[in-house]
Amino acid sequence: MGKPKKRTSPRRTGARRSHLVLKLARAVNAKSPVKVRTTAKETGKKAA
Repeated sequence: MGKPKKRTSPRRTGARRSHLVLKLARAVNAKSPVKVRTTAKETGKKAA
């Protein structure tokens, strides 16, 4: 799955656009038989 580009300067609020990636992932999960991992809470992945 394609990811949106990060902003060039690191360590800023909203620099990592993970919220956009999540939005895309949820859209994929709604339609596709192949599921994408979103968040640990949503996917039920055990904490290591």
